[in-house]
Amino acid sequence: MKRVLLVEDELPIATLLQAYLEKENYEVMWNSGEGEIDVMEQFLNWKPDLVLLDLMLPNDQNGIDILHQIRQLGSCPVIILTARGAVPERLQGFDQGADDYIAKPFDPQEVMARIQAVLRRSVYMIDSNIIRLGSLVIDASTRSVTVGAEQISLLPRDYQLLTFLAEHPHQCFERDQLLNQVWGIDFEGGDRSVDTSIKRLRKSLQYWPAIEGEIETIRGMGYSIRVY
Repeated sequence: MKRVLLVEDELPIATLLQAYLEKENYEVMWNSGEGEIDVMEQFLNWKPDLVLLDLMLPNDQNGIDILHQIRQLGSCPVIILTARGAVPERLQGFDQGADDYIAKPFDPQEVMARIQAVLRRSVYMIDSNIIRLGSLVIDASTRSVTVGAEQISLLPRDYQLLTFLAEHPHQCFERDQLLNQVWGIDFEGGDRSVDTSIKRLRKSLQYWPAIEGEIETIRGMGYSIRVY
């Protein structure tokens, strides 16, 4: 289940969006921006898959500042929701790294479609150590891999291969390229080492939902991680 952090001070809008999100099986954390719970603290602790962010928040908070802080930490998808729909303000949001921009009033079904589109193309680093591909999470600080709540045990080389592919989603790498990048240019084994490692990875990641992604074989070329 994907997590959405909803930062919105208008209760009717927040209630409507939360209802639509939960109907589509998203887990929602709502922050009104009133200050009782710091947005960035909640972001860091909860690690959402996407943020819906209102620009006009109470207590002199600025949504652009929050977006800027999120971007300093990583590339979590952010969709801006705001009544300020002028072109210069939209451009400012995109300049700061917003993935999409929806002006109020809006159709909640359009918001759902925009969320799905952004998440389909999103693979992002939560911070400098953590990569999330749907429910698959790779944590470089602990060299751990999880799928949902399941801890995945990998051989060191398999972990290195998975990390490299995850850092370059949708890119196809030939076996020789993977050997050089993961095994090193001095490795004297054959390219079957890559095939064997990929086979082990697929078995280890058997509980990674196919609707989220897969390690794909590109016939005659090599391997790629695809995220859907």
